[in-house]
Amino acid sequence: MKIVRPAKAGTMESNDIYIMIYPNENGNEIQLDSIVLKQFGKAIERVIMDTLNELEVDNALVVAKDRGALDYTIRARMETAIKRASE
Repeated sequence: MKIVRPAKAGTMESNDIYIMIYPNENGNEIQLDSIVLKQFGKAIERVIMDTLNELEVDNALVVAKDRGALDYTIRARMETAIKRASE
């Protein structure tokens, strides 16, 4: 999928993640802010990158503000944001 416009999904509530996705010319990039960054930062980034790869997104900037979301929540928020941002 091609990202053509900025989009967002999620909330800043506890156990959720707020995803903002933007078109990017430098491949896929992730900017992550999380209350559990030290413990689970790499795992969160992996779920985000896996979702981008599964949906064949090549050039996206993902800004994620995590409040302790589980993997399935991260994946759902990513899919929603990608679908809102694609053509």
